[in-house]
Amino acid sequence: MTDTHDDDERRSRLIGVKLRALVGEHLGRPVAEAGEFAPGAALRDGDDAWVYLDRRPAERLGASLAWAIRSGASALHLIAEEGVGTLARRADEFDLPISVWRAEERSLLPVEPDDLPPSAPAPDHHEALRPLIVEGGAEPIVEHGVLTGEVRGLEVCRVVDDATTDATRLEVGVGDHDREAFQMLHGDVPTVESLARVVDSVARHRTSDAPPHPLKSLGAERLIRWQIEQQPSLVGATLIAPAPPPLPRPNLKDPVPCVAVGIGANGEQIVVVCSSGVDLDLIPYAADARLAVRGPGAGGGHLVVALPSRDRIGLVDEIADRLRHSVSFVSVD
Repeated sequence: MTDTHDDDERRSRLIGVKLRALVGEHLGRPVAEAGEFAPGAALRDGDDAWVYLDRRPAERLGASLAWAIRSGASALHLIAEEGVGTLARRADEFDLPISVWRAEERSLLPVEPDDLPPSAPAPDHHEALRPLIVEGGAEPIVEHGVLTGEVRGLEVCRVVDDATTDATRLEVGVGDHDREAFQMLHGDVPTVESLARVVDSVARHRTSDAPPHPLKSLGAERLIRWQIEQQPSLVGATLIAPAPPPLPRPNLKDPVPCVAVGIGANGEQIVVVCSSGVDLDLIPYAADARLAVRGPGAGGGHLVVALPSRDRIGLVDEIADRLRHSVSFVSVD
């Protein structure tokens, strides 16, 4: 059996060779060998940092900035084969000169920023099931056209269209597999009653003094958002409400920051991004969230990043210092 670690090392070396060849071809002269940057490769050429992003490159701007900052580079070049439009949009929010290139065979092509996708409302036939979510005790949340119900930040139900029957229904459960299993086991129980049972079970685990449990740790960033909703003064606001993320959430179980919008003491708009866990891409994501809320050309705005104090590391602060528009931090423990 081939060792996965060996495969990763081999791929990293190949990417390093590819990066050196691409940059050398682009500049018309030899450049230094590439070093480690997982997943991908990176090299310095004079004052410039060049980074080849492999696997989910749109989520690697923060790590690239960290590498450039720590290596003392005064400019950053990012190379990827996908997700480059998102990278370019987020790169524009920083004062460090950042160029984004698409790798096509032996050439590097400059990339223009992608527009943010509009956050669509839920369809009317989905909204018709909102009263069931409320009656079952969950909080209705709409993100990019998807209507779900949450309990203290954890999704416990979702409105879906059956691909076979075209019927619309409210499925109860935490995540796709849980909803499917719940439907099989409790399909004869009225939806509101089923949802109420799940809401009660989840709520018991989603408290600060509850013992460790998967239902407490899952979606920890959204639990922080819920806590801020209950106590907006934590972020200097008088009112806080959930807001859609800049891009649709890929799934329920991978941790992704979440967004809220509020009103400050002086009536100003506040954009809040909640996170849990060490995440080097937190600041690029937060800048994208501010852009999504305020719209292109609106300039800066009051941006607050809320996270546990243990997850705020020095590199995150260094990346934040490179933003064109300021950000403040709030510890939520």
